[in-house]
Amino acid sequence: MTPERLGLLWGITVFSGASARLLSVLTGLPGVVLLLLSGLLIGRSGLGLVEPLDLGKGLETIVGLLVSLVLFDGGLNLRLPGETIKSIVLRISFIRLFVSLAAGLLAAHWLAGLGWSVAAVYSAIVLATGPTVVTPLVKQIRLASPLSDVLEAEGLVLEPIGAVLALLLLELVVGDLHGWRELLLGLLSRLGGGVLLGSIAGFSLSEALKRLRSEPYMGIRLQLTLGVIFLLYGFCEWLLPESGLPASVAAGFVVGQRPSTQANELDKLIRELAQLAITMLFPLLAADVSWGELSPLGWGGVTCVLFLMVVVRPLAVSIATTGLPLDFKQRLFLGWLAPRGIVTAAVASLFSIRLEQAGVLGAGKLQGLVFLTILMTVGIQGLTAQPLAKFLGLLAEEEILNKSTDSTSITTESR
Repeated sequence: MTPERLGLLWGITVFSGASARLLSVLTGLPGVVLLLLSGLLIGRSGLGLVEPLDLGKGLETIVGLLVSLVLFDGGLNLRLPGETIKSIVLRISFIRLFVSLAAGLLAAHWLAGLGWSVAAVYSAIVLATGPTVVTPLVKQIRLASPLSDVLEAEGLVLEPIGAVLALLLLELVVGDLHGWRELLLGLLSRLGGGVLLGSIAGFSLSEALKRLRSEPYMGIRLQLTLGVIFLLYGFCEWLLPESGLPASVAAGFVVGQRPSTQANELDKLIRELAQLAITMLFPLLAADVSWGELSPLGWGGVTCVLFLMVVVRPLAVSIATTGLPLDFKQRLFLGWLAPRGIVTAAVASLFSIRLEQAGVLGAGKLQGLVFLTILMTVGIQGLTAQPLAKFLGLLAEEEILNKSTDSTSITTESR
């Protein structure tokens, strides 16, 4: 691919993403939905202006580095105030890890027609909600706490687990791993190793940031942070593939929790860069979708995704939140909103290539079903999230309005 064509590819991608952001501001429509549509428009399913595979092996590296930035930002903002939210997040993550994995495996095999091994990989890939989608969505609709905290934290906890587990299942399918014992050891080593390395990097970064005053050294602080994020990701991927994702979350969390690092000031800059990364990544990965990969799935694929959306997710949330101080409206919304995001798309694209190279049947259908899951969850749930939250009275501004109304009524009664 010529440098001129490569520059045009990135120019079209970033411009389409920025245009989608602008349209979101002007219309009030969810930005993630418009970013997804912009990618479909410029990619294989639309005008054919952008072909992500033209980036070759560099696609995996670019996606990984930008995703690590987004996850670091998520870890930096990860807040679990109070034992209640911690209990909700941990219980939802633990129960969904088993319920969603099993249900996704059965649905992909029986409804979408994937083979058992490929269905297992699909179930792991779509296990987690995408923090790259959930975070901007809950902020745009101004979802009230604790639901906003729970949804963001759930994605950050499960996203790395799902990606690592999907990689290990893929290696099991293609014969690089032998038996479930090796898979379990691989899962623990990658997650544990990633969290350990990320924590060390986060502690070292926070110590360095403490020694740089915020005002005159803000540019250096940002450059140092980006250098640590990218070096950490590259080193983790070289040492333990897929451990870079949990490492990025852990590093961001440690920096955000350490005192005297001026994390709030740094967060503003990192968040802008993370938003830019999402603006670039979503159209780029959505451009990889072709209707030829989706059409063979037929109604079986649609039924499979709907089953995950309206049966599996609400069931898992209902079990996980039993006995916790959440009312019916909060549990209903929590059981509905579970869009998949960039990491899911990136993993699907890369894994389908590896499965095809290994001669595994159903690799094309795997990518098609994953992208169908992203399209349906982002499209349907992204468009319905704000109306549903407003109907249920779960928006932050409505909480303020209700409190002011209550205080007014109390004042009137006192008079």
